[in-house]
Amino acid sequence: MSYLPNLRHLRYLVALHDHQSFSRAAAACFVSQSTLSAGIRELELALGVAVAERNKRSVRITPIGHHLAARARRLLRDAEDLVALGRDAAQPMSGIVQMGVLPTIAPYLLPRVIRALGQRFPRLRLVLREDKTRHLLDQLADGRLDLVLMAFPYDTPGMESFMLFDDAYRYVSACGSPALAPGLRAFDPGDVADGDRLLLLEHDHCLHSHALPALQRAAETEHASFSSTSLHTLVAMVAEGMGSTFLPDLAINGGIIDGSDVVVRPLGDDANARSIGLCWRRNAARADSYRALGAFLSEWAAENVKPWTAGRD
Repeated sequence: MSYLPNLRHLRYLVALHDHQSFSRAAAACFVSQSTLSAGIRELELALGVAVAERNKRSVRITPIGHHLAARARRLLRDAEDLVALGRDAAQPMSGIVQMGVLPTIAPYLLPRVIRALGQRFPRLRLVLREDKTRHLLDQLADGRLDLVLMAFPYDTPGMESFMLFDDAYRYVSACGSPALAPGLRAFDPGDVADGDRLLLLEHDHCLHSHALPALQRAAETEHASFSSTSLHTLVAMVAEGMGSTFLPDLAINGGIIDGSDVVVRPLGDDANARSIGLCWRRNAARADSYRALGAFLSEWAAENVKPWTAGRD
């Protein structure tokens, strides 16, 4: 009978692959560096190949080491799903859920809903991680996350999703902007005057990954400028008269423009809205719990998440 590596050694391999350092990998696994090094050597002896090349200053994962780390990550994810399946059967909606959240959602939604979540599911603990959509989905596919709270439309092959609510976009400019001529209420990209810049988030940010008509048309104009990684920075730039931007209702109602000398206007096309939803791996062991969480969040949002209306700004 051939030797089978244990899960602990596979976890060491994945950590070494992720951190490219024995000391950092050991810290991530909460073991000493000598323990991790010994575990990697045992794994190499069992497999008959070297997974890493070492010297006094650095470590380099071998080509077969990269391949084995990817397979090890999937095996660890399956093992964790096995444990989660048993735990969820014994105590539904309990334990730790690693959830990724977009930075354009987290600060404007989570502080409002966390208390209600704790009351509804007292045994459930959410561990949150903010990042861009693509990074979060990669971590979800690798098993480093259980769940992602994100914005749609977005291509999510191999995943299951649960839509929670729609979040419309609004046009935001400084008071006195040329695009705010008397009587002009709804905004259209053609209203941008010469010299008035559109300030948008980076190309790979979620707000420009949804193929929403107004954003796409605006991003293609000669006035568009991609210059920020933060909605707060965009608001500050707009307030200083450096240009105009688009913001979602969630952020506006969450207070992002409070105290700023800006004006909010609806878009000409009311269909310009992102959908906020949950996403998880198809056939995940705790899929029923994720659907129950989605149902609760959808019900909560129906009562607590409202669209922006004129007069609030």
